Amino acid sequence: MSEAVAIPAPAMKLSSGKLWIVPPAALLALLFFYPLALIARQAFLDDSGVTNVAEVIRVLHSRFFLNALINTVSISVAATAGCLVVGLVLALILAFVPVPGSGFIARLIDTFIALPTFLVTLAFTFLYGSAGMLNAGLMETFSLPLPPVDFLYSAWGVILAEVTVYTPFILRPLLAAFSLVDRGQIEAASVLGARPFRIVRQVILPAAIPALIAGGSLCLLLTVNEFGIVLFIGAKGVITLPLLIYGKAIQESAYQVACIIAVVNIALSLGLFGLYRFAAGRLGA
Repeated sequence: MSEAVAIPAPAMKLSSGKLWIVPPAALLALLFFYPLALIARQAFLDDSGVTNVAEVIRVLHSRFFLNALINTVSISVAATAGCLVVGLVLALILAFVPVPGSGFIARLIDTFIALPTFLVTLAFTFLYGSAGMLNAGLMETFSLPLPPVDFLYSAWGVILAEVTVYTPFILRPLLAAFSLVDRGQIEAASVLGARPFRIVRQVILPAAIPALIAGGSLCLLLTVNEFGIVLFIGAKGVITLPLLIYGKAIQESAYQVACIIAVVNIALSLGLFGLYRFAAGRLGA
């Protein structure tokens, strides 16, 4: 009898322990799911509360949305590719080339993660802007009437700024992956006469592929949602999805249009986040 009475006690303890999930779940619902539900509701309902699918179709087929989607995808893909190339080269140099102060250089590059994106854009304006140091020096040296360097206020300026800001997100996982590479294999390949490029291709890169996938998918996610760099550079004709949402909501007060575009942007971001988590899981992060 005593044993029969004592059996439900652990069940009661387990049941009461499950209640601890309620506060974080309520907070998550209030701060995350409720705003998302409001955005989705505003996207499919007009001001009178009637479902307006025709407006959704019109926005998704509009030229301004398609141009913004193309700009967002092309800029993010190009910036991610640049981050992968620059991050891989830097990681190879810092990890395998005996450079004095390589640890300090790696930590210095990491500081870009802590900087607001507009500071990098501001520095680029001072360096490469129409009245920046580079154009001023070239105009004075060669007596040029107009600034010869004008790439900053274009998609290439946005891409360069994003590569500068987000390369550390590639560099960090690569350095962690390279620290696990067996140096004995590299020395053995070198003794057998393998050239450095072949060693990199056959020994080092296979260990770096998961890190490249994880870092690249994270960069793709971040660049798709980048707002500050695009806004601060003010590139003519370069309108991305976040900038279009801002313009429709704040400047034109077209809230339903802004919410429709926001739903697309959220779906794109969640898909890329799923890709990042899958890649990070394969990496073991």
